[in-house]
Amino acid sequence: MILEFCRRAICATSIAALIAAASTAPVRAEALSPQQQLAFDIYKELVEINTVTATGDTKQAAEAMAARLRAAGFPEADVQAFSPAPRKGNLVARLRGSGARKPILLLAHLDVVPANREDWSFDPFKLIEKDGYYYARGSGDDKFMAAAFVTNMIRYKQEGYKPDRDIILALETDEEILDANAMGIQWLLKNHRDLIDAEFALNEGGGVGVKDGKAIRNSVQTTEKVSLGYLLTVKNRGGHSSIPVRDNAIYRLAEGLVRLSKFSFPQKFNETTRAYFERIAQFENEQTAADIRAVLSDKPDPSAMSFTRLAANPGYNAQLRTTCVATMLEGGHAINALPQLATAKVNCRIMPGENVDEVKATLERVLADDQIAVTQLGQPVLSAPSALHEEIMGKIEKLSQEFWPGAVVLPTMSAGATDGSYLRNAGIPTYCRSELAGDLNDFRAHGKDERVLVKSFYEGNDYLYRLVKMLSGGG
Repeated sequence: MILEFCRRAICATSIAALIAAASTAPVRAEALSPQQQLAFDIYKELVEINTVTATGDTKQAAEAMAARLRAAGFPEADVQAFSPAPRKGNLVARLRGSGARKPILLLAHLDVVPANREDWSFDPFKLIEKDGYYYARGSGDDKFMAAAFVTNMIRYKQEGYKPDRDIILALETDEEILDANAMGIQWLLKNHRDLIDAEFALNEGGGVGVKDGKAIRNSVQTTEKVSLGYLLTVKNRGGHSSIPVRDNAIYRLAEGLVRLSKFSFPQKFNETTRAYFERIAQFENEQTAADIRAVLSDKPDPSAMSFTRLAANPGYNAQLRTTCVATMLEGGHAINALPQLATAKVNCRIMPGENVDEVKATLERVLADDQIAVTQLGQPVLSAPSALHEEIMGKIEKLSQEFWPGAVVLPTMSAGATDGSYLRNAGIPTYCRSELAGDLNDFRAHGKDERVLVKSFYEGNDYLYRLVKMLSGGG
């Protein structure tokens, strides 16, 4: 009897424990379809491979995705994983079409920025589902897109889909450091251009903006600013701090930087930014909308674009003009010595098509001190904006209305940078589309507890699946 009582007690305790566990486990309104389960499995595998640019292993990630594609029936010759250096990996895969049209390229990067466990609420390299979100480093930037493209390539293969053009997938490394060591997209362009050559590319960058639970805009990034740094240097003979002189290297540099802080480059539009402002005005209050219309007019109103009105919005100001901002400062060598050296680094984000040499000349003019030497750091990646091609933009617009009725398709210029600049520079027009819908006020890429809506993850997968089919034709 005692044994029977214990067995019953243990059984009751176990059932209670199961009920308690079930009450705290994530609950789905609907079971995942086979395609959604495939998308989740690939996403989880990719997220849980640590691919931090400096310390992680993008080679492992590239090989894992290559194995997925081969297992789905892609021939060995059409799936190639490359490792240009230890722990660095790139993947190129091809779904062959009829060849009636030039290929389309699907690009995503495998590397992610660092994430410290102590800074996060969860382990950043484990995919966690909580309160309707997937949390992990890279969950949005950019492993969602990499996983979606791999998933959809497998779907196309399973369906026996025969497009009018080859569909090429490229997953690359080191995007988060602008491919500074030429191990990622630059390496592919230099060594295997034939494998990734395409009529145009889809890349990360655009997203679906949600406000008060409703999708209001759908961005298509067609161009980006040119990122270029400059070193400012002032040298001086120095001396003992007990005998100060007026000619102080730190003061000279500081005065030049103050002059730079008060300077603004002139307003300049391109096809993308003009369309952006034309469409964004409808979301603004009456005064801001009027200011936008004023700066778009044939005779722009200078007061409308001032830093007390439209340019007071840092995001809008970055779309209006080239910007140069001091980001690093260093000077002196001892507390009891006059400084012999003072330096600063300035980061410029230059409007596409603007002359880089003229930017340096402008800096020198604004600093207004011939003792402040200006040295360019590195070489710019110059690329023309991708044209707002009617066939591409029209299909994006049509499909967007199916998924997010009423959302405005918004051409955008990135003030940041993606590897799209290298593709455009190589003559491959690039349209940046991530299709993750998220709150406009909850942007967490590169930050603590990066996350994406579970609903948006599956919705974005399906959107990209259909968009690529629409752009590739066939059947």
